[in-house]
Amino acid sequence: MTTLVEVARAAGVTAATVSNVLRNRGKVGEETRRRVLAAVESMGYRPNLMARALVEGKPHTMALVVSSIANPFYPEFALEVERAARKLGYFLLVCNTNDDPAQERAYLDAVGGALAQGVIVMNADFVQLDALQDLRRRGVPVVLCMWERPQEPPPLPCVAVDLYQAGVLAAEHLLRLGHKRLGAVCGSEPTGNHQWRLRGFIDTVQKAGVELPASHLRYGHDTIDDGRNAAHSLLAGVPGLTAVFATNDLPALGVLQAAAELGLEVPRDLSVIGVTDIQLAHQMRPALSTVAMPTAEAAMLAVQMLQSEITAKPDHPLPISITEPPRLVVRASTGKPRG
Repeated sequence: MTTLVEVARAAGVTAATVSNVLRNRGKVGEETRRRVLAAVESMGYRPNLMARALVEGKPHTMALVVSSIANPFYPEFALEVERAARKLGYFLLVCNTNDDPAQERAYLDAVGGALAQGVIVMNADFVQLDALQDLRRRGVPVVLCMWERPQEPPPLPCVAVDLYQAGVLAAEHLLRLGHKRLGAVCGSEPTGNHQWRLRGFIDTVQKAGVELPASHLRYGHDTIDDGRNAAHSLLAGVPGLTAVFATNDLPALGVLQAAAELGLEVPRDLSVIGVTDIQLAHQMRPALSTVAMPTAEAAMLAVQMLQSEITAKPDHPLPISITEPPRLVVRASTGKPRG
């Protein structure tokens, strides 16, 4: 493998000059720069990132910890984080915990400070705030992303999205259409990560004078299969519902599946709305109405905050960034109730 010294020898310059050209720093003449880049190209030189990290005492990477890479939202979010990180000169490591607290802690111990300069952790039901605080106390910058209750920030630097408002927007949309026989499928347990989305929906419906008793609610996991099973249970237990709110797009897609299996036409017989706006939402037929989260903005804010944390002085105040509010995206899965 070609070395930096060999490239320098071929270009007739020092190794430091080659390094400055590749990192676009220092004062290097245009002719020298062209000569170095030509030698790099002809010799097929590629920087050794591990060696650079050892020399400088820090890796040029950020880590992103997600709960399940099988959830389409996380690859989409990882792509946005990578784009933002590359603009700042960082590479990205993606760590998948499979909703396993032990695996999350193992990743944090292995990655934090050794393989990455800092860690972005996606908020989820199994995230251990104490483990993240411990990592931060050891000097590893940590940012918690997609915190869902900005009014009650965690004891960590965080990027928050007001997802209570997502529930409000979904409820207001269904109420405007004239729905009064409503149900909801929650992609977490009652005290889990989706509780504020559901609370926003329930509060808005009840303020409008529409009943939403506990028998109209179903809880489960953030998957298509759980959404389908919950919808079968809900629609069998509460006949005559005209609309269902799901706290995420994956359970909402499961509701669409259940409706098809029961011979219900969407939206003529049943309106369905979700939250997030993953790619599948507009690719489904009927296309899913949803409340879109500001994914790209949250990713950018998380990367910028992590870079600030990397260079910040110890014991500085905990930062919090709040994204733009979620927005309603109306598609073919919602309409006025029949009759």
